[in-house]
Amino acid sequence: MKHNLQRQRYELKYMIGREQVVPIRDFVSSYLVADGFASPEDFAYDIHSIYLDSDGMETYYSAINGDKNRYKLRLRFYNDDPASPIFFEFKRCMNNIVLKSRCAVKRAAVADLMAGHLPDPALVVSHNPRDQHDLAEFCRIMQQLNATPRSHVAYRREAWISEHDNSVRVTMDSEVRAEPQFDVDFRTRMDSPVYVFGSQLVLELKFTDRFPNWFRELVSVFGLMQCGGAKYVGGIELNGLESFTRHEGGSAKQHPDAYA
Repeated sequence: MKHNLQRQRYELKYMIGREQVVPIRDFVSSYLVADGFASPEDFAYDIHSIYLDSDGMETYYSAINGDKNRYKLRLRFYNDDPASPIFFEFKRCMNNIVLKSRCAVKRAAVADLMAGHLPDPALVVSHNPRDQHDLAEFCRIMQQLNATPRSHVAYRREAWISEHDNSVRVTMDSEVRAEPQFDVDFRTRMDSPVYVFGSQLVLELKFTDRFPNWFRELVSVFGLMQCGGAKYVGGIELNGLESFTRHEGGSAKQHPDAYA
């Protein structure tokens, strides 16, 4: 699965109830079209991410402290198909601007990348030189932080996009759930996740230039209040920080088959 990536954008988040989904969908569909990867039944698709962090949980603390220059490292996937790629994503927040980069690789490349080695070029799905540069930068930061897998976050995303360019995007994320995970087994099954926002959904308004006028109308009509809505942080807080910092012999607890 490959999406048109908004590399630099603004992101505004709001919590909404299930009863607001259809009215908001009707409103948004007047301006945008459904993402081509979405199911025709509910206009949505599944997203899974394995978040990486240091033993000291630096990216977690950076987020809860509201650092102006903070970032996340994650491995994103969409299904259990061994032939589908894994996206190495680096997401940096600088004040109100989100900078995002990612590179798709075949699953056979993951072990080398997690060990700090760039894989055989044949295992890199993204052929864009910029994407490959971003992959090398991901590895550099991962090694500098000594980051390892910490959390599996999953949800179902309804996405609406501009028909003519990539300047505007609206998403609604439901069933947001999270649990500790210390390996890179890209399984969609989760053992005992917590539901981070209960029955609520995260609505995100994303734009690359100016705040569209119809976004203002949307916020006003539905009485929306901007909030944080951080999935990784919320999952840690509900599970308990100690669940993500367990140590054996001075290193994060690993699944017996980690990196196999």
